[in-house]
Amino acid sequence: MFDNSRGHDQDDHDDYDDEPRRSRRKKRRSPTFWVIAVVVVALIAGGVWLGVTQVLGIGGFDDYDGAGESDIVVEVKPGQGTAGIGGTLEEKGVVASPRAFTSAGDDNPKVKAIQPGFYLMKTKMSGKAAVDRMTSKDARVGQLQIKPGTQLDDIKLPENKVAPGIFTLISNAGTVTMNGKKTGPTVEDLRKVAETTDLTQLGVPSWAVPFAAQAEPKRRLEGLITAGVYDVQPGMGAQELLTKVLKDAATMLDGWGMPKLAEKTGYTPYQLLIMGSLIQREGIEKDFGKISRVTYRRLADNIKLQYDSTINYVLDAPVVTTNSSARNTPGPYNSYLNFGLPPTPISAASKDALLAAAKPEDGPWVFFVKCYKDGTSCFAVTDAEHNQNIRDARARGAY
Repeated sequence: MFDNSRGHDQDDHDDYDDEPRRSRRKKRRSPTFWVIAVVVVALIAGGVWLGVTQVLGIGGFDDYDGAGESDIVVEVKPGQGTAGIGGTLEEKGVVASPRAFTSAGDDNPKVKAIQPGFYLMKTKMSGKAAVDRMTSKDARVGQLQIKPGTQLDDIKLPENKVAPGIFTLISNAGTVTMNGKKTGPTVEDLRKVAETTDLTQLGVPSWAVPFAAQAEPKRRLEGLITAGVYDVQPGMGAQELLTKVLKDAATMLDGWGMPKLAEKTGYTPYQLLIMGSLIQREGIEKDFGKISRVTYRRLADNIKLQYDSTINYVLDAPVVTTNSSARNTPGPYNSYLNFGLPPTPISAASKDALLAAAKPEDGPWVFFVKCYKDGTSCFAVTDAEHNQNIRDARARGAY
C-alpha cells in the first residue's frame, strides 16, 4: 500500500507539472530576439542622446558657409524662443541645424529681441549670417501699421503729397522682392476684391455684413479694418491677404468688446463703429468723450451733425475746414445737408474712439470747434458761445 500510494502521488505530481513546464519553455526567447531588442534600445538611446546634445550644446553640429543662396520668407510664431526659431530655420532650409543658429546667437544679444512676424532670409545661410540677417532692420517684412483715422483710399495733401490709405498700406506690406522679382497684390487688385467678394467670405463680422452690403461697393469695407498693427505674409494673393487682415481686425474688434459694446447705447454695433470713426476724425484723444456727447445730443435732438470730416471723406481730402461749395454739394456723406449718421464709417477708429462712442462723457454741449493748434477743441452749449469759440480759434491760428 505504501509503495503504490507513493507511486500514485508521483504520477499525479508529474501530470500536474507537465503543462507549466511546456508553457515556460514557450516563453523562452531566442538569441535573435535579444539581438533585436539590444539594437532597438541602442537606437532609442542614440536618439535621446542626439536630442540631449542638441539641447545642451554637446558635440559638433552642421553649418553652412556664407551668406546664403535663394530668398525665402520665414515666419517666427508667437512664443518661439531661439531654439524654436532655429528649428523653423532648419525646416525651411535656411540653416543646416538648429544649433548653427543658437550657437551664433550666443554671441549676439539682439537675438533675444526677435519678434513674431515674417522675415526675408536666404537658403543655406551660415548660423552667424542667419542671426545677423534676422536681427537687422531690413529683414522684417509684412508688417502693416494702420494709424487711427486712416481711410481706405489715399488722401491728397497740399504740394502734391499723398497720405497712403489702407489699400496702399496693405499692398506695400504684402509686396516683397525675392530673387529680383517683386511679388504681391496691387492697390487695384485689393480694391476689386473689396468691391466684389462676398463679405462673409472676406471675414467681415456677421453684425456688420447686412449694413456693409448696402453701402456703395468701394466704401463697404470702410472702418472694418481697424487701427492697429498687423502681420501679413508677403506674396499672398489679394483675396487671401485682404481676408487675413479683415479677420485679424474682426478679432481686434471682438477684443474691444464688439458687438456687445453697443448694448444700451440705442445704436447698432455698426452705427457705433460709424460714430467711433467720426469721433476719431473730428478731434484728439483727450476730447473724444465730449465729442461723443455732442454727437449723441445732436442725433437725439434731430440736429444735423455738420462735421467737416464727412465732407472731406468723399473728397479724399485732409481734415480741415470746408468751403460753402463743398458743404452745399448733395451726397449721402454730407452731414451739413443730411440728418443722422453717414451710411458707413469714414476711417479706421482706434479703441479709445470706439469706447468713447459707447460711453460719452456727461455734459450739456451741443457745439465744438478746433480752437488750438494742437488740435484741442472748445465746447459750447449755445450758438453765441460757439461763435465766440470760432473767433478765438481764428485769432490763435488754430485753422
